[in-house]
Amino acid sequence: MGNSTHRGAFPPFLALLLCLVLGLGCAAISPGQLAYDYFATPRVDDPWSRKIHRWQQRERNDSGEDLLQAPAPVAESGATEPAGEGLPASLREKYRNFRVAQKRAQARNLADWIQEQAREHYVPDGPIDRWATLAETLRQDGDDCDGLELLTFHLLRELGFDEDEVFRAIVYRKRDGQHHMVTLWFEDDHDPWVLDPTGAMTAGMPRMSEVPGWVPLKVFGEAEDFSVERSRFVASN
Repeated sequence: MGNSTHRGAFPPFLALLLCLVLGLGCAAISPGQLAYDYFATPRVDDPWSRKIHRWQQRERNDSGEDLLQAPAPVAESGATEPAGEGLPASLREKYRNFRVAQKRAQARNLADWIQEQAREHYVPDGPIDRWATLAETLRQDGDDCDGLELLTFHLLRELGFDEDEVFRAIVYRKRDGQHHMVTLWFEDDHDPWVLDPTGAMTAGMPRMSEVPGWVPLKVFGEAEDFSVERSRFVASN
């Protein structure tokens, strides 16, 4: 992530304990910028961390026969990263801008695609919330938000997005306490893009600062686990 060194209803800790008991669940599908530190070290007694670590272990152990394997990278003859020396500044800038535009287009297409699939493959967990692995989601032909979100999380990484810029995230809606799972793409360390698998939080691919009413709680991957804390940093546009 660039040059980063990361890595009132209830009081926040009571809200987390309540969520642990009831399960994450998914927000119902329905339609003052805050700054956050997305990569804070979790507290030792963080209840979300226990659930995250259990899923991480299952995800690592469950390769699954239905996993879609990404093709091996194709080496293009003569294609290298643009050299800093001898390359016109205008071409270097065009290259950078085109690369950024292509990554954003890929991510937006994926956000649109997964929300289309959610209309057909959304399967609620029922009274007991359980986080599926990617293999389980594919085997059972669907899941709720935390299973469908895995398709965006894994596919972005398979498409070449760096592991330190794509993470799963738990967010909650302040007005009713609903919790939801989304993918965050940290093109900007302090204001990530949001890919919502069901559209319960947002459609399209806005930045986190553009989704009022929702608060990030946890950011994690297959091995990483971070807590989100309020920060004094004000992200620039």
